[in-house]
Amino acid sequence: MPYHILITGGAGFIGSFLTDYFLSSGHRVRILDNLDPQVHPHGAPAYLNSKAEFRQADIRDKQAVYDALEGIDVVIHAAAAVGVGQSMYRVQHYVDTNAGGTAVLFECLIERKQTLKKLIVFTSMTGYGEGLYRRPSDGSLLRVAIRTQEDIARFGWDLADPASGEILEIAPTPEDSALLARNVYALAKRWQEDLALSLGEVYDIPTTCLRLFNVFGPRQSLSNPYTGVLAIFLSRLLNGERPVVYEDGRQSRDFVSVHDVVRAVDLAIQNPATNGQVFNIGTGIAREVGQIAQTLARLIGREDIEPNITGQFRKGDIRHCVADLTRSRAILGFEPQTNWEDALQEIIAWSATADKIDNFQQVDQELRKHGLVS
Repeated sequence: MPYHILITGGAGFIGSFLTDYFLSSGHRVRILDNLDPQVHPHGAPAYLNSKAEFRQADIRDKQAVYDALEGIDVVIHAAAAVGVGQSMYRVQHYVDTNAGGTAVLFECLIERKQTLKKLIVFTSMTGYGEGLYRRPSDGSLLRVAIRTQEDIARFGWDLADPASGEILEIAPTPEDSALLARNVYALAKRWQEDLALSLGEVYDIPTTCLRLFNVFGPRQSLSNPYTGVLAIFLSRLLNGERPVVYEDGRQSRDFVSVHDVVRAVDLAIQNPATNGQVFNIGTGIAREVGQIAQTLARLIGREDIEPNITGQFRKGDIRHCVADLTRSRAILGFEPQTNWEDALQEIIAWSATADKIDNFQQVDQELRKHGLVS
């Protein structure tokens, strides 16, 4: 049965792939997007599917959101301000957009007494803070607080057991792990998740939250210096500049293709057993950040450009976090399918025609001005 789907943030790189997928599957799609100049400096992107109904409005604009819900069966809430570092000094913007925008969406659903088949809310792995770790001496699992300069001076870059000083190993982080992050972006996304699950239960709105790990793929802005690290590295390389890597480059992240995220959304919409639950959407594979910069350089034929490993610490940055997919596999039926190097080649091919202005120095200067890099 075809649905009428509202995708907030539908002009973004994840939202646009969702739009293409659901239109090609026979559904109707309405997009609500404010075309934030930081993400869309030239207005509506060329890749935006003309078969979708497009409404330019902010997720915080209550009347626009209320009107956009007319006749909708499924909502995919992807609209967000994205940028961990920037969130630490544009505090009101990130809280208003991510938590406040979600509150506006729910107020409109409540006032309309709208019956939805499903509400999908994108939340973030940043909420975990540091992931789960294993103590090698006895195999026990433990969580460690976000590092400080004092921790790094005492133990080095890697996480250590505060009691014994034993260096810890990475372990997959399941959804029931405590959310320990303290950066503003992560806090706002956590509040968003709490709002969605609580109000979804109270008002009988079938809600599923997908905790996205580090999503990458074509259409991810190469000129937005607050976007994902992989796109930032690629933009630097394509401009003949060295990718800047904080710490020693051995910190790791779990990178998941946008195509796998689209599959996860489709699975969640179809499966009522996902209602009221949170699912990790990643790969379960930890990839070192410095190695990614080198791999991208190799794939574009610029192995002469070595990453600039700064040995500096960005306050609030985690060392490692990788998804435990046990719940996602068992209930959602999710399995990442995209080959890593194929996905990198896809974003590189797309970059040939994309804007790729290197704005990294702007970010670095802002972070330093606010005392966030040391």
